[in-house]
Amino acid sequence: MTTTDPRNAPDTAARTGSLRHAAPSLVALAAGGFTIGTTEFAAMGLLPEIGADLGATDPQVGYTITAYALGVVVGAPLLTVAAARMPRKRLLLVLMGAYTLANVLSALAPDIGWLVLGRFLAGLPHGAFFGVGAAVGASVAGQAHRGRAVATMMTGLTIANIVGVPLATGIGQAFGWRTSYVLVGALGLMTVLGLWRLVPAGAGGAGSSVRTELATLRNAPLWVAFVAGAVGFGGMFAVYTYVAPTVTGVTGLPGGAVPWVLALFGLGMTVGTQIGGRLADRGVLRAVLTGFVATTASLVLFALTGAAPVPALVALFLLGVTSQVLAIAFQTRLMDLSPGAPSLGAALCHAGLNVANGAGAFLGGLVIDAGWGYLAPAWAGAMVTVLGLGMILAFGRQRVAHRA
Repeated sequence: MTTTDPRNAPDTAARTGSLRHAAPSLVALAAGGFTIGTTEFAAMGLLPEIGADLGATDPQVGYTITAYALGVVVGAPLLTVAAARMPRKRLLLVLMGAYTLANVLSALAPDIGWLVLGRFLAGLPHGAFFGVGAAVGASVAGQAHRGRAVATMMTGLTIANIVGVPLATGIGQAFGWRTSYVLVGALGLMTVLGLWRLVPAGAGGAGSSVRTELATLRNAPLWVAFVAGAVGFGGMFAVYTYVAPTVTGVTGLPGGAVPWVLALFGLGMTVGTQIGGRLADRGVLRAVLTGFVATTASLVLFALTGAAPVPALVALFLLGVTSQVLAIAFQTRLMDLSPGAPSLGAALCHAGLNVANGAGAFLGGLVIDAGWGYLAPAWAGAMVTVLGLGMILAFGRQRVAHRA
């Protein structure tokens, strides 16, 4: 008589799983995405309050955002490799626990230097959490639904731009910026409880080995895709970073409309996340190419229509949709290119996004300082997105030639 070890049940589910079976786990993972998304972007709306309280200038407070992004870039591969042998559910709990603690420490920062350190520490678990969470979600949902599983988790991040960021910003403006970080700490604690109760004990397997993770880092196709994605996403961030002065100074909208514009962009991201998940399930590389082409078209559309309110808003909504189609496909692609360490591949996606965030902001500022206007970042962004597409196409041809 053959018995089945219940610890292997999640692996069986991974082979025959369904989205309905995976729903509780995905909800818990999406809550983590919502928590991270809320604190990642809320600081941008609280720069004046933080500066006034800590006696710092806007550029000095801006270093906190840079420090967070640097933490993501450093922590995504480092923590994923260092904790390679840890069971995936336990690692998720540790990462979200560390994220919660770092946000509480940020709320207690006595000066700008300590706040910069707190934001760096908060960034460290960010990419690793999404990487491990994507692998766990794909494992529970099954191979046929992995794209939609990753998309469901990422929906928490996009909904944060619609609900969480305005809420945290409003609370921070009304009761002090520290309150917003306390709120995120509370959300993090709730996420820890949800992960503990809803994610199966063996979901995602027991982890790999440090040697396997390091071997994945020697995979040249993985790094080609990583660089292509980091370059290509820079185009979207070149526009998103300067969207407030663009829509007020060029499009002609009042300052009070900026939160609604950001919410519209976030709504587009939410729609794009679901579309991207379905496209990735039908064909990952094709979804990546579709995302690059569609994002380029959206950037060009905004560059051409940014001076007219209605067309500009439509273009920004479409940019939110297309950039998230690319994001979901990109993350799934990196997981495919690291089959022995899918958590690391997915974590590298978020490291790449934060590289793109910094590079896109720099590129946008460069063309604006050159006197080319606030629509110039859209043109420059379209060019770098095409560059990322070209890298993918060139790499694809090399692989075909090698196989032949």
